[in-house]
Amino acid sequence: MFLRRFAGPLLGKVKESTGLVGLEVVPNAREVLIKLYKETLESVEDIPTYAEYRKAVEKFTRFRLKVCEEEQEWEKIEQRINGGQVEELIVMAKDELMLMDKMKEWKPWEVPEDHKIEIIQDDTPIPAHVPRHRSLFTLDPFVPPPKEEVERENERLRKRAEEKTKIGAQ
Repeated sequence: MFLRRFAGPLLGKVKESTGLVGLEVVPNAREVLIKLYKETLESVEDIPTYAEYRKAVEKFTRFRLKVCEEEQEWEKIEQRINGGQVEELIVMAKDELMLMDKMKEWKPWEVPEDHKIEIIQDDTPIPAHVPRHRSLFTLDPFVPPPKEEVERENERLRKRAEEKTKIGAQ
């Protein structure tokens, strides 16, 4: 109490509780988040650049890492990221790393050669009482990336895996 009363302005705000059952306060949450976000950005390098999952993860992770590097106080980090308390952000970052391992295993961005997409077109007239919404753009059916891009990306990932194997063997 004495330390908090007189040295409080020097120490900054101290979080005493998250208010969430089972979620303890992490005193060095900012440093933990920075480490997890950097680890996430390094791990996502194993996923092809054309994969939407990679693009999404890189975008929000870079934003969150930038916020954590710019802000020193946990309150400002929580406010700018707007994703919950810093302790919840830590849980989410750890979960993302676990999910990424699964995504690397599942490879949902790969489309089998024999995969067929059935396009169903219904030319039935729209009843007069149904409002018509005109789209500003049309959605194309899923078109996989060009074969050259896939081959180039697979070669990059193969080299990256070889480098990791060499580093691990040393």
